[in-house]
Amino acid sequence: MFPVLKMAEQFKRNTAYKLRIGELLMGTPLINGDRFNFLELGNRKIVRINLVGNIVDKYESKGAGESEGKRYMFFTLDDGSGQIKLKSFGDDSEKFNNIFQGQTVVVIGNLKHWNNETYVAPEIIKEVDVKYLLLRKLETEKEKNLNSGHVVKEQIMAIKDKILEMIKNSEDKGGIDSADIFAKFPEVSSSLIQQEIQKLLEEGIVFEPRPGKIRWLG
Repeated sequence: MFPVLKMAEQFKRNTAYKLRIGELLMGTPLINGDRFNFLELGNRKIVRINLVGNIVDKYESKGAGESEGKRYMFFTLDDGSGQIKLKSFGDDSEKFNNIFQGQTVVVIGNLKHWNNETYVAPEIIKEVDVKYLLLRKLETEKEKNLNSGHVVKEQIMAIKDKILEMIKNSEDKGGIDSADIFAKFPEVSSSLIQQEIQKLLEEGIVFEPRPGKIRWLG
């Protein structure tokens, strides 16, 4: 009996923190060598999360024969505060065949970090009523009011303003390398920085004359 109880304690799952994606992308991934340990956000060390959002993109590759192991399914989740990738590989991806673009879903899964990108390896993706998006927003706003150390939307806007200022100030040099922008914010998730640069590109405020070089349109 005692060995069974001890084993159950060892495999106890981490807390699935209820967050908005914008908050999540403000966290700092802690890496030990090539291994992701956790995401540091305020006084929390986050490994597992609970998100609510809309599936805005789905991509899947169905391996066959020798490429069977290359089967995977990627989703993009958007909750109005930001976007994050959901990535499932191998046979696990079959669980999500009934998830499609346009659905509002709750996602429970583990955070991963690879190639400067923080993403989610989902355990559960379940369709829910769209009202859950508003409920999650209210939940997290209430939590932020109780703990002023949590990330707020104004901080994300401030980062976007700093990025734009860096791009403007680099016009006399013919633009700025995106790598230099990432280096300016070592404490911020590179996924958030990339997202804000992409927003500026989509808004037509800046342009990319060649990959990795950003210029102000004026």
